[in-house]
Amino acid sequence: MIPQVRGWYDRHGKDGFTVIGVHSPEFFWEKPYDKVVDATKRLGVGYPVVQDNDFAIWRRWGVRAWPTTLLVDRKGIVRYRHIGEGEYEETAAMIRRLLAERE
Repeated sequence: MIPQVRGWYDRHGKDGFTVIGVHSPEFFWEKPYDKVVDATKRLGVGYPVVQDNDFAIWRRWGVRAWPTTLLVDRKGIVRYRHIGEGEYEETAAMIRRLLAERE
């Protein structure tokens, strides 16, 4: 998943596409801040990643599985949701569609 997200970010960031990664740890050893920082560096993650140890973001957005991709439009409305790996071309198409919208 990360290579695809990185690619979308690199390709469309200049067009207004913003990526925010959310780290909601599955295991207790994934909670320390320094481990998240190390992992983002090791994986070459250039976009911001927030830490969601208490699953507040997870619950707020109705996430139920890792990974989940949400695309939110300029008005803050969730326009696309995909759970799991795959559907990369469908996701990319929706990104292009949302970027083409002006209102």
